[in-house]
Amino acid sequence: MTGLALDLTGAKVLRPGAGLVCDALSFAGGKIVADRAGRVVDLSGCLVLPGIVDLHGDGFERHVAPRRGAMTDLEEGIAAAAAELASHGITTAVLAQFHSWEGGLRGPEFAARVMPAIAAARARVVPDLIPQLRFETHLLDAYDDLPDWLTAWQVPYLVFNDHLPHDRLAEGRRPKQLTGQALKAGRNPDRHFEYLLELHARGGEVPAALDALCARLAAQGVRMGSHDDHNAGERADWRGRGVRIAEFPETQEAAESARVGGDAIVMGAPNLMRGGSHKGNVSALDVVAMGMCDALASDYHYPSPRRAALRLAETGVLPFEAAWDLVSCGPARVLGMGDRGTLEVGKRADFVVLEEMTGRVAAVFAAGRVASMAGEMAERFLS
Repeated sequence: MTGLALDLTGAKVLRPGAGLVCDALSFAGGKIVADRAGRVVDLSGCLVLPGIVDLHGDGFERHVAPRRGAMTDLEEGIAAAAAELASHGITTAVLAQFHSWEGGLRGPEFAARVMPAIAAARARVVPDLIPQLRFETHLLDAYDDLPDWLTAWQVPYLVFNDHLPHDRLAEGRRPKQLTGQALKAGRNPDRHFEYLLELHARGGEVPAALDALCARLAAQGVRMGSHDDHNAGERADWRGRGVRIAEFPETQEAAESARVGGDAIVMGAPNLMRGGSHKGNVSALDVVAMGMCDALASDYHYPSPRRAALRLAETGVLPFEAAWDLVSCGPARVLGMGDRGTLEVGKRADFVVLEEMTGRVAAVFAAGRVASMAGEMAERFLS
């Protein structure tokens, strides 16, 4: 048996199919139970909601590299990120690490340091951390070793990116901000430009190589997604390879293709909070309103999933339960994690306590363990 044994009373609890109801929630041994379990804690004036499952977030970059050379123990940085995740109601977090030609924090060398740090930190932090590798498709020389790296790094989830500035490279023009990017990668700007041209020139080899790589990864049981799909054709190509998660499709056409094909669609919660994409892509709010979104992810801002779900409910875009499902049950389903995402007997005691009047996070539990708690709410639990 692990975790606390408590009976939470006086709050409105989000129950599947019933919405917010005045109810008690009991948990013991890290799971939600049907009968009284232990000491009673009065949560009057609060909402008890399923813990947030964040399908994609790279906000931890600032924890592992706050300044150049400042963080030598990456495990400490991951632990700090976990504390911040919990403070925003996130009980399961996918940490998205680049494996890119961009170098620096996004380079292969840094990925090889971060992934073991995530694995080590998982044992000491309360939120469940899931490593995701964001792999650049044109790094063809890495294809042979990638499956073994994922196994060694305990990475169950890979997403494919292609962030090369192909239009400018096709014209032989230097990409914007090339010098700064080259310096971050530790390369001479001229050499960096040559490297990008070389990667671009091998584009014709990529589709067949991806076919073979995805087959290997599927056989290995790796969950796969694509990032920033531009159109229906791209999404169909990925679907044909068994890549069934569409992260942040850039156009309505790509999102509609994913929905028709039965693929999961993940949109950015910051996009929804801003009212649109900062890059001019399809609005997350529009995708949600059209019923095509399965999950809202933090992307780069951990407070956004909670705030986005609450805004959707407050503005009447979705009923409260449907809005909260986009940050709990929906993403858990995409990850194949049937043990979390709803407050049902037998599931993990992953939940967040919000102040009903303000929507602020008051307490967070993951698998029945305290992940975050402070102030007056801590007094209620400790008294």
